[in-house]
Amino acid sequence: MAGAGLIGRRHIDAIAATPGTELHSIVDPSDAAGDHARSAGIDWYRSLSGLLAASKPDGIVLATPNQVHVENGLECVAAGVPALIEKPLATDLHAGRDLVVAGEAAGVPLLVGHHRRHNPLIAAAKARIEGGALGTLVAAHGMFWLMKPDDYFDTGWRRQPGGGPIFLNLIHDVDLLRHLVGEIVSVQALVSSAVRGNEVEETAALVFRFDNGALGTFSLSDTIVSPWSWELTAAENPAYPPTGQSCYFIGGTHGSIELPNAKIWTNPNARSWWEPISATRYPVSHEDPLARQIAQFARVIRGEEPPLVSAREGLKTLEVIDAVQRSALSGQTVTLP
Repeated sequence: MAGAGLIGRRHIDAIAATPGTELHSIVDPSDAAGDHARSAGIDWYRSLSGLLAASKPDGIVLATPNQVHVENGLECVAAGVPALIEKPLATDLHAGRDLVVAGEAAGVPLLVGHHRRHNPLIAAAKARIEGGALGTLVAAHGMFWLMKPDDYFDTGWRRQPGGGPIFLNLIHDVDLLRHLVGEIVSVQALVSSAVRGNEVEETAALVFRFDNGALGTFSLSDTIVSPWSWELTAAENPAYPPTGQSCYFIGGTHGSIELPNAKIWTNPNARSWWEPISATRYPVSHEDPLARQIAQFARVIRGEEPPLVSAREGLKTLEVIDAVQRSALSGQTVTLP
């Protein structure tokens, strides 16, 4: 486990909760991480290079600062050790592409921590969409509305470009839209910081075009008191109070689905606005997606299956976020490669 911050500690808990996996060691320069390692009876290293010089674990979870994801990932590739890299894959697209190519050339599996894809709810929704429950996909809408408190911005980088909800939060939502609806081929974005006045955006309005012809919209803000965001609706993380609402809506010619409420709306008889419409909620098991992600990482290490979210998939999501940021700066529609 490389990185023992907030997300790193959640990964440590997920490893402990996953049968067939065990924590080899902790890599983190902080003395607190050393204390944690000693209390757990495992080795502690201040650097990834120190770990790889002394030992070779079966796999490494990289929850290090975003800026060193590529550097750390390349170290893992050079050592022949599969890695699960927390999102984002990289802070620079070119460097991210170099990492993807290096991993593929060496045959070293690299995964990206878009853990929401591992949620059984998402797996069930994708199966129903691909099974034709909605017909031909036409449109999608998502919301990330919540209030980040004032003290959140006491950390200086959160007030600077790159520290706002587009890069930190939207990246998860975009990954799910790609997973459920299709590849995004163009983006139009508007941003605002009218409330707090920081250099970084706090609100954004986005329009997407998907390769299958569907259109998407997304409303994003971290300065609205609201129940509509994945964090407050999905009950994945106990740190957030669940609201029982939905924040994603995907519509097709035969029905619509809302998530995470797992409701599919259809006309039981003829498809018409004059006809009765009903909702069916499909059953979904509730399991920790982080633990499911660790279990899948273990299966990838053993060669039993390919990654659900490979480094190349993480790169495609990062390319959309880069396009959003470029569109926001230029005011123009950005077409993706």
